[in-house]
Amino acid sequence: MIHSDHRFTYEEVQAIIEEKDGLYGEEILILNDISQKLRKKRFNHGAINFSSQEVRFKLNEKGDPIGIMIKESKEAHQLIEELMLLANRTVAEHVAKLKINHKPLPFPYRIHDNPDEEKLLPFVAFAKKFGHTFDTSSPENIAKSFNQLLKDVHGRPEQHVLEQLGIRTMAKAKYTAENIGHYGLGFEHYCHFTSPIRRYPDVQVHRILFDVLNENIKPDKKLEEKCKHCSERERAAMNAERSGNKYMQVLYMRNYLGEEFEGVISGVASFGFWVETVEHKCEGLVSLNSLLEYDEFRHDEADYCLIGRRSGKKFRMGDKVWIKVVAANLTKRQLDYEWVVAGEFAAEKMATGKGKKKK
Repeated sequence: MIHSDHRFTYEEVQAIIEEKDGLYGEEILILNDISQKLRKKRFNHGAINFSSQEVRFKLNEKGDPIGIMIKESKEAHQLIEELMLLANRTVAEHVAKLKINHKPLPFPYRIHDNPDEEKLLPFVAFAKKFGHTFDTSSPENIAKSFNQLLKDVHGRPEQHVLEQLGIRTMAKAKYTAENIGHYGLGFEHYCHFTSPIRRYPDVQVHRILFDVLNENIKPDKKLEEKCKHCSERERAAMNAERSGNKYMQVLYMRNYLGEEFEGVISGVASFGFWVETVEHKCEGLVSLNSLLEYDEFRHDEADYCLIGRRSGKKFRMGDKVWIKVVAANLTKRQLDYEWVVAGEFAAEKMATGKGKKKK
């Protein structure tokens, strides 16, 4: 049972951390100091410092998006994150010591396997084109190389692309009774314990922990089957979240048909390339057909780029480009962009730093 004395928003706590003063300021500053030490220790022990960007929508009274904000992870978020990780790890470590009939107690661990070398090699080659080197001699050195890369690209145009590509090379975290540790977090034992109002695996963990504390352990023989189901439902929930975000982004961008924005190439395929706008992280496709007036392009899979046969013009992941919004299909949750041919006009916009220009 928890008696809550006060409820803070992340913004309120962040202000107290920055100003070093405020309600429960002393306690918050102590907790922040502890969490930052835990964070530093975690990265020193091989955890990978991937940061993901989350979009948030400002809605009008009808529920339509009228603004898009990018949620930034600050010390207030990290304070909660590190203490949650500590709670999750502590529970998993406690249960991992227990044996039933000389066998480990069945328990829904959250595991993350080591990187797959086949998936890693193309990424390593691509990162090298941006001047980043990788030591792939061991999982520990791969983690160190990732952290160095993430530190080096912070704030640069290719940051988001390299982060997303790096995440894609990683194995997917999942629930299982077979504990192999969590590579991304650098933990030997880990589970999901802290969100029983949101995640069913946390409820499973609470039930097992309750039995352990009451010394009334009843091993669940179907636990692995339940873990597999939870992992599948998690992926379905993530897909639903992505689809919901994409729908709102398309709805928002319908207001800007014919307008131009600066973007970063976020993906390349044989039929075109995707661009994510810098201003609001809305991704759309520039199709190969829309480029035919300029040149014919071939897909270079190894270099993650399209290359013009006559001009030699390259569209490569991480490159900055200017695009025009030409279509927004809500049914398909799809945005179509056209490349705005670089020239004096685009260069002038780059120099002035303006985000968009009405045609």
